[in-house]
Amino acid sequence: MGHSIAKAFGSLQDPRDKSGRRHSLPALLTIAICAVICGSEGWADIAEFGQSKAEWFQSFLDLPHGLPSHDTFGRVFARLKPQAFERCFRRWVKGLVKASHGRLIAVDGKTLRRSFDDAAGKAAIHMVSAFGSANRLVFGQIATAAKSNEITAIPQLLKLLDLQGAIITIDAMGCQKAIASQIIEQGGHYVLAVKDNQPTLHAKVKTLLDEAIAQNFRGMEGDRFDQTGKGHGRLEVRTCWCTPEIHHLRGLKDWKGLASVVAMDDSRTLGGKTTTERRYFISSLPGDDAQTLAAAIRGHWGVENPLHWTLDVVFGEDASRVRIGHGAENLSRLRRAALNMLQRETTRKISIRAKRLRAGWDHNYLLLILQT
Repeated sequence: MGHSIAKAFGSLQDPRDKSGRRHSLPALLTIAICAVICGSEGWADIAEFGQSKAEWFQSFLDLPHGLPSHDTFGRVFARLKPQAFERCFRRWVKGLVKASHGRLIAVDGKTLRRSFDDAAGKAAIHMVSAFGSANRLVFGQIATAAKSNEITAIPQLLKLLDLQGAIITIDAMGCQKAIASQIIEQGGHYVLAVKDNQPTLHAKVKTLLDEAIAQNFRGMEGDRFDQTGKGHGRLEVRTCWCTPEIHHLRGLKDWKGLASVVAMDDSRTLGGKTTTERRYFISSLPGDDAQTLAAAIRGHWGVENPLHWTLDVVFGEDASRVRIGHGAENLSRLRRAALNMLQRETTRKISIRAKRLRAGWDHNYLLLILQT
């Protein structure tokens, strides 16, 4: 394991009694993270990977009893306390972020679809993650029992993060006065999506911006930014409008730091057919810089591909049937740690999938990923 990871996870408490330990926790973590980087999707895969690389692992790990079995991996990660694992994860990521650029943090949730256990009355786990859009790093995550609990999980996650100078983007579920206040109090700025879960706020923002856009902001201060992109036979045109004239909206004094309202049109043309969707946002950022607001909004939408899509399609997260104890949550954290390391390795301009394959074939490349 790379020096920075060994240091960050060195304080993690082993959940087993000392008398029953045949393999050290650092050795289990090292094998598991290497295996997930290289394509393993469950405890059996991880154990098989360890066995296939036995000579290599034994060259630098203390393994007096040979390689662990899949039962050992399953038992240990089912009992490992997620909160302690998360603290170590964030300590490690904090060291990476110090050398990173970009302070746009997208907070978004994702359900581990097969983590439910009807027999045990266990609901599917919903992970709320903080994702650095610029450097594509997962900064932290918290598990909830259901998507509706994002409202309580988001403040807990934000409390764990350094928000000073950062722009925090959150979907409509997190458009709450308390969350906006917390972001401001922690030294950050917010861009929050407004939808029908806040019907009064949504109606006010929609009416103001729709009328202002229709009249080309006549008699009002505002800004506009247009962006066009092409790819896969599709033409995308995005237009962002913003205004600082929130005094037109009554009853919003409780939204701490509120400085602007924003509308974003996303128009897509494919096969001669054009569809347009308009979305609305509130923000603590000034309402005279539509380009910055557009970048923040676009950065949040971008979380779908580099994070959620990658975890599902490349790492097989939605297909994972790990569900005993804390196993699903801890394996999810291993995936995100692996994704962070793969994103950080930039000597080869290849896809995440290709990096995983090469790491499985080339020990030197795997070590490079671990030490990046």
